[in-house]
Amino acid sequence: MLKLDGFFTSGWDFGEEEQELKNRYQMVNIGILLSGGGLIYGIIGNYVRDVPGFIPIEIALLLMNFIMFFALRKYRHLFEFFATTMTLQYTFLFLFLIYVGEPNELKHLWIFTYPIILLYFQKSIHAVYWLVFVLFMLVIAPLQNFVEIKYTMYQVTYISFVLVIISIIIYFYQRKIDEARSTIIEQQNMLRNFNSELEKQVKDKTTELTKLNELLELKVEQKLEELRSKDQILEAQSKQAVMGEMISMIAHQWRQPLSTITLQIANLQFKQLLGHNRSDKDIDDALSNISDTIIYLSDTIDDFQTYFHPDKEMHTIEIHDLLQRALNFAMSRVSDRGIKISMSKSEDIEVKTYINELVQVVLNILNNAIDAHNEVKKRESFIKISAKKVGERVFIYIEDNAGGIDSENLPHLFEPYFSTKGKNGTGLGLYMSQMIIQKQFGGEIDVETSKEGSLFIVKIPKNIA
Repeated sequence: MLKLDGFFTSGWDFGEEEQELKNRYQMVNIGILLSGGGLIYGIIGNYVRDVPGFIPIEIALLLMNFIMFFALRKYRHLFEFFATTMTLQYTFLFLFLIYVGEPNELKHLWIFTYPIILLYFQKSIHAVYWLVFVLFMLVIAPLQNFVEIKYTMYQVTYISFVLVIISIIIYFYQRKIDEARSTIIEQQNMLRNFNSELEKQVKDKTTELTKLNELLELKVEQKLEELRSKDQILEAQSKQAVMGEMISMIAHQWRQPLSTITLQIANLQFKQLLGHNRSDKDIDDALSNISDTIIYLSDTIDDFQTYFHPDKEMHTIEIHDLLQRALNFAMSRVSDRGIKISMSKSEDIEVKTYINELVQVVLNILNNAIDAHNEVKKRESFIKISAKKVGERVFIYIEDNAGGIDSENLPHLFEPYFSTKGKNGTGLGLYMSQMIIQKQFGGEIDVETSKEGSLFIVKIPKNIA
């Protein structure tokens, strides 16, 4: 595909600061082509009209144009020489039209294109010299005696005057074009500088943001480490609080069995003191009761050890058996306080879960319900526990009728260190229960409350993957 822009600039590339030179290249190439076309037309015309005198000159000029056209594409440094040669050629041609032409042929009209040729072929100061030279040659044409001129002094003066007017108009028009071009180039440079500055600012901001991001990531990691440490401390505190409560429960549970053992031994000793005979059956029954009681105490210790064993392995268990473990720990707290704890079972539900953690959660909720009942002291106090399979999850329901939770306390229920028990509460039980269910089980704890009581719903997966 022919690229006209590259064709008329002789195939050279020009920067933005070389626009004037580029325009001159284009005009010289156009001038060469138009001049060549005119010369070919003149040669053919003169041959047809049988005017052979001009043909050698026209052929010489055409050959000169041909040489310049191709030389411009190879020797860029010769441009000014070729531009001067073209200017000289057109100057000779236009003066020739005046000196040998007839006024009625109007060939002198071509001379009015001369300002355009000067404007693009020559620099401004050189163009003035050439124009002055042409005007001088026009004015002296009627005065010289070497060539007979058909134009009168008035006519050449008139032509000179019009030529000056056209030259001035074209000059100022070109000045406007150059100013507009300079403005555009200046705006482009400003825009380029603005873009460079903007890119630099963006790069600086990007670097700054990268550093801030790295610093933020470091801060976040530090905060996460602090939160992990805090969670570990809270978990330990919660465990210790539950341990204290459970030791109290175990001590309470052991009072009655120990009293039974003491009573059995005292009964045998009392019979001996009274001189009654102790039959083998009496001794066997006493020993059997003592043995059963010791087994019960041993089971209590086993449950206690199992609960606090640092075992994070998952085990399969029937959910109601797991709930019964929690009930066993809590029963001692309600046996002499008139609080009825019941567990309903509609079906066997096997779960694969972290047993000890789930016992801790259920026990925390049970202890809170018992504490609430101790404050309210209703006549028919109850705590109901049940479980239900819902799809691939298991819902554990713990319901009481201890008067419910105040609306202002409800939003803070699972916050750390929030407690309504004053000095008797750590504020960690429900917080840790929620954390355990969310982080270790991927579940949640919901609360429904009314003036009658509260319902805690522990939702966990049936099988922890």
